[in-house]
Amino acid sequence: MAKDKIQMPSSGGGLVRYFDEYKSKFMFKPGTIVFWIVLVIIIEILLHTYGGNLI
Repeated sequence: MAKDKIQMPSSGGGLVRYFDEYKSKFMFKPGTIVFWIVLVIIIEILLHTYGGNLI
């Protein structure tokens, strides 16, 4: 009965974890990213509203 065991393949074979091997030179806080996104959205709204008068 002990010889009838079924072996399943290992689940972690071939996986590479890149975040452990690479560290970026540029590190930004999440608040800084949110600030720049909001600033770009405000500039885009202003250009859509008043941009026609500038040209």
